[in-house]
Amino acid sequence: MDLRSQAVNDMEADLIVDGNDTLIEPQHGSGRDILTQKFNEIDLRFDKSDQIFWCYMNQKSRPSYTYELGSEIQMVQDWVQANYATDAQNVADPMRYFVCASHTPGIYNLGGDLIHFADCIRRRDLTALKKYARTCVHMQYANSTGFGAPIITMALVQGDALGGGFEHALAFDILAAEKSARLGLPEILFNLFPGMGAYSYLRQRLSRRETEQFILEGKLFSAEELYDMGVVDILAEDGKGEEAVVEYTRQNRKRFHAERAVYKARRMANPVTLDELLEITELWAETALYLEEADVRKMERLATAQERRITRSLQVI
Repeated sequence: MDLRSQAVNDMEADLIVDGNDTLIEPQHGSGRDILTQKFNEIDLRFDKSDQIFWCYMNQKSRPSYTYELGSEIQMVQDWVQANYATDAQNVADPMRYFVCASHTPGIYNLGGDLIHFADCIRRRDLTALKKYARTCVHMQYANSTGFGAPIITMALVQGDALGGGFEHALAFDILAAEKSARLGLPEILFNLFPGMGAYSYLRQRLSRRETEQFILEGKLFSAEELYDMGVVDILAEDGKGEEAVVEYTRQNRKRFHAERAVYKARRMANPVTLDELLEITELWAETALYLEEADVRKMERLATAQERRITRSLQVI
């Protein structure tokens, strides 16, 4: 199934888009066999003894947030919601933590689908840009609210989390990272801003001034720097990220319910609503159409560099 939108010739149609419209349809009916399903973009593991469900991004092409990756992640989100949101106390295999990580060497995720963006901008396809962004923030919002289940969500960054990849990590309750990981929002380099959750979720961790400076400077930070700033919650030694996550869950086993309540209270005291995220995507899509050809070419060069990098990474496996 081709999940990308087609060119829209009637510009009036660009403006008639349902705020709930996404290109990925909910995938229900997975039952309890999600771990036996075959995926192309992700790997799954359930550590039942520690009650940790691991979801690893494992892309064989450019490690960005494509519709193919998003579709598979949403299947997992729907599965968690269907099996744990309504009757979590009586499930056969209890889950307390959902951890998103990556199996791509040196890379968590490098962000938005730049080739898709460039194509949409050149075709002036505002509808396609909006749909992509809406699809992303629906999944971001699900990550930030634990899919409606009584769990704690975590991102484990081992390698680079840039642009939309960093936005993705920010949405979880806890952000863990290995010391050598690099995280940042470089969109300003091609005259755009990160429009799929960065401002909202960074603002939960930083002041307004710090958040805007973070976005407008486009600097890449080490995980250690972000730990000192209060953006990263758990700092792990290189190669020890998974061990650090497991150790954290074991040390805090007895206070799990109180800890989960604290993160829920955070969302109540400083909420990021789906409506807010969707409104910002509108601004992002409209801003993208102001980009000049030179900016679009920068996007394409960056995408080409990402392709070369993933090729080199896979060669060392």
